[in-house]
Amino acid sequence: MTKSESSILSLIDVMARLRDPETGCPWDREQTFDTIAPYTIEEAYEVADAIASGDRTALKDELGDLLFQVVYYAQMSREEGGFDFDAIATHEAEKMIRRHPHVFGDPDISDAAAQTRAWESHKAAERAEKAKTKGPESVLDGVAMALPALIRAEKLTKRAACVGFDWPSIDEVFDKIDEELAEAREEVENDAPRARMEDEIGDLLFAVANLARKLGIDPETALRGTNDKFTRRFHHIEAELRARGKTPAQSDLAEMDALWNEAKEKENGRA
Repeated sequence: MTKSESSILSLIDVMARLRDPETGCPWDREQTFDTIAPYTIEEAYEVADAIASGDRTALKDELGDLLFQVVYYAQMSREEGGFDFDAIATHEAEKMIRRHPHVFGDPDISDAAAQTRAWESHKAAERAEKAKTKGPESVLDGVAMALPALIRAEKLTKRAACVGFDWPSIDEVFDKIDEELAEAREEVENDAPRARMEDEIGDLLFAVANLARKLGIDPETALRGTNDKFTRRFHHIEAELRARGKTPAQSDLAEMDALWNEAKEKENGRA
């Protein structure tokens, strides 16, 4: 037995003991697939945060927490008489081999773009195979509802684009953004019901997510970067106001805007 195999078995055993009906942890015994799902999403974001911060020690810890989520689901399923961790790992290995014939078989794929096309082709073939037993499936099936809205928008439009439902050029996406922005402005200026304004804002964000996809940019990553930038610059405002014996509430927009521009200039290397 390899060290990796021993480590996995140890983790699986820990999970089994936590779920033991008599001697396990009361909290862990009460959990279900539904109650654990939000923690899985949270752990995935913590992995992303550790990567963004460049903290490899934190990344190791967060990846362990994420792996534990998989072991948790496997244990709950095993208790029901369903799949276990071995079945999950075996199925995933088989799927990866099937989707990478250029590595494990004969086809020659020269670059990442060609691999992406081949990957989507394999996934489409798998969906078609499932349809034989489960009935017709949509091209959009499998894009998880629980994904953050921007990520889901990018994935939905990517799926549609694979079957030709896409704007031919970037210019048309910009035109769509202009159109949606004008419609949102019109609803606001006409004091439309909140539901209509929400609908138009959603259309605008969807169009922007489409632009990101066309440019090969992950919209969620882009927005996270902007959130971080906003946080840094606002922290600068707070620090400078603190040095003046003030808080943001004791300042005004003109002063804070000047400090914002100062932070912006420093980040851009002009100060």
